[in-house]
Amino acid sequence: MRQPAHGGNLAWAAALAGCPPDAILDFSASISPLGPPNSAIAAIKSQIGNLKHYPDPNYSELRLALSHFHQVPSEWILPGNGSAELLTLIGRELAQLAATILITPAFGDYYRTLAAYNANVLECPLSLVTDHWSLFLDKGQRTKDKGLLLNNPHNPTGKLFTRESILPYLEQFALVVVDEAFMDFVPPNEEQSLIPVVQEYPNLVVLRSLTKFYSLPGLRLGYAIAHPDCLAKWQLWRDPWPVNTLAAAAAIAALQDTEFQQQTWAWLPPARNQLFQGLTEIPGLQPQASAANFLLVESQESTSQLQQQLLKYHQILIRDCLSFKELGDRFFRVAVREESDNQRLLTALKES
Repeated sequence: MRQPAHGGNLAWAAALAGCPPDAILDFSASISPLGPPNSAIAAIKSQIGNLKHYPDPNYSELRLALSHFHQVPSEWILPGNGSAELLTLIGRELAQLAATILITPAFGDYYRTLAAYNANVLECPLSLVTDHWSLFLDKGQRTKDKGLLLNNPHNPTGKLFTRESILPYLEQFALVVVDEAFMDFVPPNEEQSLIPVVQEYPNLVVLRSLTKFYSLPGLRLGYAIAHPDCLAKWQLWRDPWPVNTLAAAAAIAALQDTEFQQQTWAWLPPARNQLFQGLTEIPGLQPQASAANFLLVESQESTSQLQQQLLKYHQILIRDCLSFKELGDRFFRVAVREESDNQRLLTALKES
């Protein structure tokens, strides 16, 4: 079986480990271990009887819930079949520009969607200096005929860029796409989302995901927030009913579940610190500080070999970084899980 480029491929991991998929302790996919929330599960069950009907093609209730959640008019919101579907639409949009500046190392799906439409890609690397990741673009690259694509918090580094550091680029590029798939994990008093300014910039697109924070990757649900004219055009490019009835119901319930949100914000910092501190104490490993629910770790040894050892002897899956060509075989990424799981990983790493 071919080695996956993404995390979370338990079938591949189980085949290598020689165990059932549900025996794998998965640190490769950055999904919250606290969910799905009970409210979302209850909402899914309540809608089983409606599977005999088509979903509302306008997703009025879902868009209204998102509108209340973000304080943005509903016509500025477009739900999608995961943020991946919306990213495909954005790739088509970006391909119409002279070039797209891509902040690297970059999520592999960015390359997929840009290549699908033969977009001209110009890579702009972050400064790969430990604890000093920085967002800096050469002034010569900031032109009105190009697009800019980045994520915040950044994947795979976990770096959180300030809103103020991104705002100047909105004046320089024809289109700026900020993927905020992990912004939910940043507490409200610290988050740096550009959603509050989206109505001021018709060239700004913000992508969000509901699958990571609420542990719902199997439902595939994301959304874009952008100018209504842009969203209306994308709507014409895609299939009808991209979001199923159960996903829409779960999303509405999750957005209203303030108890689950508070629980997650209380859980993450100490759990992340426990994992970070434990990793720093292991010779040959150097974790990077992160604002998200994952840690990027630099290793003095081959991380692909380490990945296989952890699978074969401990049934633990970590994410190698071979798909990030700037990182290669000397970095790996791990999700933050609950304390007992984190400790199991740390113990296994010490023995490997």
